[in-house]
Amino acid sequence: MTTREAVADIVRRCLEAGQTVEIDGLGIFQACGRGYELLPQTRPDVFIAYVAEDRVPARRLCEALTAEGCSPWLDKDKLLPGQNWPRAIERAIEVSDAFVACFSPRSVFKHGQFQSELRYALDCARERPMVADAGDDSPFVIPVRFEDCAVPRRISDHVQYVDLFPDWEKGIRRVARAIRKAALKRPAVSLD
Repeated sequence: MTTREAVADIVRRCLEAGQTVEIDGLGIFQACGRGYELLPQTRPDVFIAYVAEDRVPARRLCEALTAEGCSPWLDKDKLLPGQNWPRAIERAIEVSDAFVACFSPRSVFKHGQFQSELRYALDCARERPMVADAGDDSPFVIPVRFEDCAVPRRISDHVQYVDLFPDWEKGIRRVARAIRKAALKRPAVSLD
């Protein structure tokens, strides 16, 4: 049995048991009459990268983006106990429509996971195909600043960042607009 067949079998058994099956980046499968239907995900997926010391404003950002119609991925909400978290994070970055890098005086000087996620997202951005309808300037990496700090030159020299201070609401609207534009690059889903 191929991996594809095994996954299809698991999905089918769950649906036959009356459960719904959600696949990140794809949508929700559910029973419908005598068959099954896919409710495609329409909310843009956005990965939120932050340092632990900025967990409170990162959570606030997630809540604001959810209210704006986005589907944020935050490690504390999405990672499961026992899950291979480095691989899960890479996969979440790969399938996201956008990657929001949260900068603060704490994140710019801290070595560790945030910097690793940022480097991986920049690599993923280079691998993404151009989509004519989205335009050549459709964002993937969206830097935001929680407070006044220097954004690394590798980013600030090429990518516009958004300040979430002093006007949080205005900044959130700009970030959400960029995420929606990034979602236009999402490839069409084929169930064949």
